[in-house]
Amino acid sequence: MSDLAGLRVLITGASSGIGRATALSLAACGADVYLLARNEASLAEVRCEVERQHPVKVRTLVADVRDTFGVRQLVQGLPHLDGLVNNAGHNIPERIEDVGELSFDAIFDLNVRAAFFVAQACVAKFREGGRGGAIVNVSSQMGHVGAAKRAVYCGSKHALEGLTKAMAVELASEGIRVNSVCPTFIETPLTKPMFQNAEFRAEVASKIPLGRIGTPAEVVGAVAFLLSPSASLITGSSLLIDGGWTAQ
Repeated sequence: MSDLAGLRVLITGASSGIGRATALSLAACGADVYLLARNEASLAEVRCEVERQHPVKVRTLVADVRDTFGVRQLVQGLPHLDGLVNNAGHNIPERIEDVGELSFDAIFDLNVRAAFFVAQACVAKFREGGRGGAIVNVSSQMGHVGAAKRAVYCGSKHALEGLTKAMAVELASEGIRVNSVCPTFIETPLTKPMFQNAEFRAEVASKIPLGRIGTPAEVVGAVAFLLSPSASLITGSSLLIDGGWTAQ
C-alpha cells in the first residue's frame, strides 16, 4: 500500500463510483482528502464512510467542476494541497450520425475543459506550497483505442491523454508530476444499468482478455501509487488498467 501520510488530495466526482473508492483508498494510505462533487447528500455519505474507517481529515466541497470560477475559488480557499485526482467524467454512447452539438459539448466540457481548468487551479495551489504536487487524470482505455458509438468519448479521452503529457513536460521543473490511469469498463452505480443487459455484459467481457468487468477497487491502487513518493520519477505516463484490452 502506498504511503500518503501527510498529503492532502482533492478528488473530483467523489460522490460515487471510482471517486468514492478513491477517497477510501487514499484515506487508507493516510492522506487527508477533499471531496468535490455536485451532490451534497452523497458527498456527506462518503465523508461519513471515510471518517468512520480512517483517522484522517475529510472536507466536502459542493460544486460543478464545469464552473471554472467557482472551483478556482474553492481550491484557492484550501489550506494546502499536494495532489489532484481529476475523476469527474461523462459519456453518452451514440452512433456518429446521431451525435448532436449538445451531447458533443457536454462530453468535451466535462472530460476535457473542466479537467484542464481544475488542474490549472490546483497547479496554482501547488505553487503556493512550494513543494511540488501530483495530478492523476482518470482517463480511459478509450484514450488509446477507438470503439463504436464512442467517437466523441474516445476523442475526449485522447485529448486528456495529450493534456497529461504536455502538462507533465511543462510542469516537471517545478516538481509537479502529471499522469493518467486508463480503466477498462468498470462496474459503478453509473454503469450498472448497462451491465444488467446480459448480452452487452457478455460482449464487453469477451473483449477483455482477463474475461470480466473491472471494479473501482481495481483502479484506485494505481491512483494511490501515482500520487505517492514511490512514483517520484514517473510523469507523463499512462497506466492502463484494462484487463489486456489494448494489448490486442
